[in-house]
Formats: sequence, C-alpha cells, structure tokens
Amino acid sequence: MANVMGGDGMMGQFPLEQWFYEMPVCTRWWMTAALSASILVQCRVLNPFQLFYSVRTVFYRNQYWRLVTTFLYFGPLSLDLLYHIFFLQRYSRLLEESSGRSPAHFSWLLAFASTLLLCIAPMFSMAFLGSALSSTLIYIWSRKNPDTMLSLLGLLAFRAPYLPWVLLCFSLVMHSTVPKDELCGIVVGHIWYFFNDVYPPLHNGHSPLDPPAWWVRLIEGRPQPPVEEAPEDATVDV
Repeated sequence: MANVMGGDGMMGQFPLEQWFYEMPVCTRWWMTAALSASILVQCRVLNPFQLFYSVRTVFYRNQYWRLVTTFLYFGPLSLDLLYHIFFLQRYSRLLEESSGRSPAHFSWLLAFASTLLLCIAPMFSMAFLGSALSSTLIYIWSRKNPDTMLSLLGLLAFRAPYLPWVLLCFSLVMHSTVPKDELCGIVVGHIWYFFNDVYPPLHNGHSPLDPPAWWVRLIEGRPQPPVEEAPEDATVDV
C-alpha cells in the first residue's frame, strides 16, 4: 500500500497508469484509440471493413469516419500489433516531447502527414495508413537525431538515420513483400523534414510548415497576456 502513496500523503498512481499519463496528449490518445480499435475488432463489435480507407466509400457513401479510422487500425491482437504499438508510442512520444509538448505543433504535423498520405494512398491501393503515419514520425525523429546510436535485438548497431531503412528491411523479411505503406511514410516524413529543418536556414528562417495562428488558437486557445509587475517603489492600494 505504501508503494502507491505519494510523498505528500495523497494516493499516487500505479506504474502503468503513471506511464500512460506521462505520455504527451497526442501520443496518448492515438495509442489508446489504436488499441481500442483492435480490441473492438477482436471482440467483433467492429469489422475491419468498416474502418479501411477508400475514396469511393468515403466520398460517394459519405462515410467520413474512415478518414480517421484508417490511421487507428493496425490489425488484430497479436505480436505484430504489439510491434507496431511499441514503435508508435515510442517515437511519437519522443517527437512530441521534442516539440516542447506543444499539442498545436505536433497535431499540425499529424494533420499534414495524414492529409498527404490520404492523397497518395489510392495510387498504391493502401487501405490502412497507421503504419505509414508511424513510419513518417520515425523518419522525422531519426533525421532530427543523427548522432543517436541504436541497436536491433542487441546484434546490429547503427545510427538513428538508418532506423527507417532497418525497419523497412525487417518488414520485408517478415512479410516477404515490399512494405508500400512504410515507403510512403518515409517519403512524407522527408517532405516534412526538408521544409521544417533544411529549408528555413536557407531562407532567413522562413518555415512554410509551421502551424498557422488559427490552428494554434484552436488547439491551445489564445495566449495569456503577460502580467506586468508593479515597480518596487509603487504605492499599492490594499
């Protein structure tokens, strides 16, 4: 009992609950929605055919929820699902934390990448885009941390920029097919990385992919005006 009590006498959190709430908000709810979708499909409450993305189904049958659910379903409960969830929460969390835990900036990245993936998905007949979006975030994080050393199963050591390609080769070996979703995610991630990290220093700091002011206000509300402190020698009415 003492292990779950806070130092101030208040009830603390269990380790799993603490881990959950320590995640930034966007990563937390994306992971929760992804796990919930797989559990609902496993329990036969939902059918995968209700979740996939198809231009004809979305716009001709007005099933607009598919624009979101295509990024949430990673497959039935299995080791493959745990593999995807692990990389989703790990690198989404690292990237969101590196953005200063700003929901507006990270959600703008998710919105941009999701929109671009939805546009190119019909060309490659991709029905579920969760893995593609996850690959986008992994690619961006890997390019932002070029000196970080990683290890695959303790056997292969490599620098972070090689991570997307190592995972791509791993998927190729596991599924014996070229992972089109991961390739598309890498392309989208490179577009974001170029215009967000490479382009601005060459153009006087202009960053075309910064979130617009209306998006920041929508997600985070209007910024609070700075509080002016009274001079020390000023007379203050009591």
